[in-house]
Parts: sequence; structure tokens; C-alpha cells
Amino acid sequence: MRNVYVLGIGQTVFGKHDSLTVNDLGAFAALAAVKDAEIPPKVLQTAYCGSLYSPPTPIQSILIRLGVDRIPMYTVENACASGSCAVHLLYRDIALGACDVGIAVGVESLSAFNRKFGKGLIQIEGDLEAKLGLTMPSFFSMMCNRLMEKRGATIDDICYASVKNHKAGMTNPYAQYKKEVTVADIMASPMIADPITVLQCCPQSDGAAAVVLCSGKYYRKHNRKGHRRPVRIAGSVISVSGAQDASYDPLALDAMIRGAKDACEMAGVDSRKDIDVVEMHDAFSGEELAAYEMLGLCNPGDGVAFARSGAAELGGRCPVNPSGGLLSMGHPLGASGVRVVIELARQLWGEAGTNQVRNAKVGMAQMLGGVLTNVESPVVAAIQILAK
Repeated sequence: MRNVYVLGIGQTVFGKHDSLTVNDLGAFAALAAVKDAEIPPKVLQTAYCGSLYSPPTPIQSILIRLGVDRIPMYTVENACASGSCAVHLLYRDIALGACDVGIAVGVESLSAFNRKFGKGLIQIEGDLEAKLGLTMPSFFSMMCNRLMEKRGATIDDICYASVKNHKAGMTNPYAQYKKEVTVADIMASPMIADPITVLQCCPQSDGAAAVVLCSGKYYRKHNRKGHRRPVRIAGSVISVSGAQDASYDPLALDAMIRGAKDACEMAGVDSRKDIDVVEMHDAFSGEELAAYEMLGLCNPGDGVAFARSGAAELGGRCPVNPSGGLLSMGHPLGASGVRVVIELARQLWGEAGTNQVRNAKVGMAQMLGGVLTNVESPVVAAIQILAK
């Protein structure tokens, strides 16, 4: 397989964009990415889009605004991992020699979706467990309670990622929330599913992100940003749970553990020693705490100690979500999987500003998809390893 490089990135500010359509948001991000790549849009050879609730054929409608047509275009859906899957499929096309340059876009307008369908629970039709009350917040509340029971986590530990990531969002120009919070603030906010409160939940958002990927040959010929060290996708894995995982332990999700292990093996890196920075799915504060173990950043059972040591903070051994994560950035579902990849590209290029991880060489991007109600909605874990 051929090496695949990041040539350009672009995104909107995440937040509420009531006056903008999915096509507006996607076209903004796509145009920003090709401008960053310093290539004309017409040279794109294929395109993928990750989105859950967009109208039909969003990528065609987005790219026609850039004058791009008559190339293969695909829209993929895999819950919160939709954008990650768009990146993965483009990566495979280039790695296998099907094309030399293409774009992956992730986009969502939850404002438009809510105007049309209301603000009820998103898409639980056909999902037995969700109808019985096992929704996303209730699943992650069980994860938090398991952390307290099995790992000795305290409420301060459960709130840790929210405090850390809201602080990081203060200095990210693309973040939806730019306000620090304390544990007292978090626990004083309305209860959602004990012990999860509002300030432990990521906000729903509108936004888009895009990345231009290319082959090594194309990169050497067309890269015009000599100051940037080449950044490649060294590993990319989509891992799905099976029916045998129906009685899973929320602190040991097989799809995430297996996906991280396989992606690191593909990239030839050791998750405990070589990963310098992680951008991941922190839809709920306790989720990040549990993920430290599942992603292999520390030994099983050591996630709470990893957090308490400061290892996950900017300046620590392996900063996690220095962008502010979903908790500060917001979560336009289909866009987040692309955003975490471009956040890592910024880090490895040294372009993350105040949120820069010093001497970052290898990064891990992770997204978790599915309604997480086991039997009728298997878990999808998407992992990408970027390296320079």
C-alpha cells in the first residue's frame, strides 16, 4: 500500500448556524481545505462525505459550488464515526492506487434537523433498548458509575475531562464554548443521568470540516508549503463490535480496544510510548476517563491514575483533546471525525497556537459511533494514526 499524506485542511467554526444550510457549511470547509492545499478544486479525483442528517447527495451539492463534478462522490453514515469513515475510505482509495488526490468532508446542521423534526431523541426507531430507556446519556452514566465502583473514581475524576477540555477551548478559535468551568459549576448544572450533568455533555452543533489527502508522488510534486513537515496517515482502522459483545463491559469496549491495537500495529507504534497527542470522542466527560485505558495510553485499570498524574493535560506525557474536545468544540455529528484528523495535522505541523503540544510527532484520532445499546446497534470505533 502507498503512503497517504495530508495536503490541506479546512473547517467552519462550530456552533449554531441557523442561517446556513448543510451545503453552505460543507462548501466553506471544502473550499478552505483546497485553498490550504493550494490546488484548484478541479484536480480532485474523488470525494467522500460523512453525515447523518443531511439531505440526499450532500457531497455532490457541496462540491458543485466549487465547480467540481463528474468524479466519484460518496456519502457515508456510521453515527458519530461518519466523518472518520469518510477519511478512512479516501485513505484506502489513495493507498490502494485508485486515485492520487481527493477530499473527505464531514458536515452536519443539527439546527436544521431540529427545526424539521423537533428536539426529541435522535433516531431510536427500531432500537429496542433505546425504547426501554437505554439512551446515550444513560449508557454513559453506567460507564461513570462503573468507573466509581471498579476504578475508585471520585466525582472530581468524572468531571476531570470537562474541566480540562473547557479550559482548552478558551484558546481554540474554532470552539463553540469558550468558558472555563469548575467541578462545583458542573455538579450545579441540571442532572441528566446520575452522575452526568449538563456540563458533562457535549453540545449539539452545526459545522463542517474537510481534509485533502494525496499520494506520496502527488505530495512531492504539488506540496507548496515547504515549511510544513510531511504528515501521513500511518494507520486507519474501522472496528465494529459483534453479537458476542452483547454483554460488554462499558470499561472495556472490544471495538475500541481492538481498533486502537490494530491501528497502532498498522502504524508500527506503541500506544503507551509513542503517541504524543490524542483527539477523541468525549461526548460525555467520563467517557474520556474510561478511554485512556481502552486506547492503550496506560495499563488496564490505570486510567484514573493517568488522569490524576496530569498526563492527559497540555504539558503532560500525552495530552488528550488539547483542542477542547467535543465538550468545548461542540459535536456536529458527521463533522467531528474529520475535525479530529485535522486537529492532529495542525499539531504535527506545529500550527496549533496556544494549544500546541510540544514536539508532537505521532497522534491518534478516535471516534465512537452507534447508539451503544449493544444488540441492535453495534459499536463502531474509528482510529487513525497520523505521523510525521
